[in-house]
Amino acid sequence: MMKTVMAEESQHMNQESLNKYLEELHIETVTVEHPEVFTVETMMQYVSHLSGAVTKNLFLKDKKKNLYLLAARHDREVKLAELGKQVGASGGLRLADESILLEKLGVKQGCVTGFALVNDKERNVKFLVDSQLVDDTYEMIYFHPLNNAATTGISPANLVKFVQATGHDAIQVKF
Repeated sequence: MMKTVMAEESQHMNQESLNKYLEELHIETVTVEHPEVFTVETMMQYVSHLSGAVTKNLFLKDKKKNLYLLAARHDREVKLAELGKQVGASGGLRLADESILLEKLGVKQGCVTGFALVNDKERNVKFLVDSQLVDDTYEMIYFHPLNNAATTGISPANLVKFVQATGHDAIQVKF
């Protein structure tokens, strides 16, 4: 049975409890600590030396209030209208409010990450992932570990393992 420490102020995991959860799943990661960053562009000065794909992550909703978390390579141009059509989102996709992000995934803007799926216990969020992130194009994929003062690398196979352990599917999208 898995025992995982939850953040005291909420029932959402934090970086420490996420790391313990990943260890329980026998998932190896590598983490680089850096100053808080609020954009991918700012983050790149601290992680551009890393081998692999740095991600940008967007928390989205459609007209029917279905929720989506998109993980794409940091330099991808994301056209929400085209992405919405690709995934069958009703009325297209748009950014979701920060209050919903905090409620469902336990993170604030600037901290959006694929690792936040661990906090979506009700499985309200569909995980959309750039197909190149999981097709072994890259040895490592980098996400924030539930805060924006660090970046954590995970292999594509372990990302899929993690996503499945949270009860989600990695819905691959092409750009």
